[in-house]
Amino acid sequence: MARSVIGGRLPIGCSALKGDWANLTGSNASQTVLIPATNQTRINAIGLFTGQVGYAWNNVLWYVKGGAAVTDNKHSTFFTATGVEYNQTSEARWGGAVGTGIEIGFAPNWSVAVEYDHLFMGTRNVTFPATAIAVSRADDIHQNVDMATIRINYRWGGPVIAKY
Repeated sequence: MARSVIGGRLPIGCSALKGDWANLTGSNASQTVLIPATNQTRINAIGLFTGQVGYAWNNVLWYVKGGAAVTDNKHSTFFTATGVEYNQTSEARWGGAVGTGIEIGFAPNWSVAVEYDHLFMGTRNVTFPATAIAVSRADDIHQNVDMATIRINYRWGGPVIAKY
């Protein structure tokens, strides 16, 4: 007999938070005065603070999730022709996160899951400080992140109750 459940969960404790170390890099061409330059952003870490609602049937759970996201970014600018970096700055950026996933139980306490998340980090005006070869400048940097996660989970048993 198939059993279906609709519900939600907000994991308790550390499992409500998801943190990942990353090395994601994106870049675009820029024209500073007359010299071609390239702006580059590297994401060093990502944190998600989300809740989820899902639908479960038999050993399968499908869910959607939403909440907040934070990224740790390093922005740098270098001369396109030589690759010499002349400006850099870093920032933590907050935004929104939405996602969906499916989790399938395949053995007692074991499951495998596939998840997709989109982070809406928005556009921020980032100020680059002056260096020995460049003046201080500001640039609007737009950032969105798409990421997919594949994971294997083990669910620990409930609380141990002493029997006398």
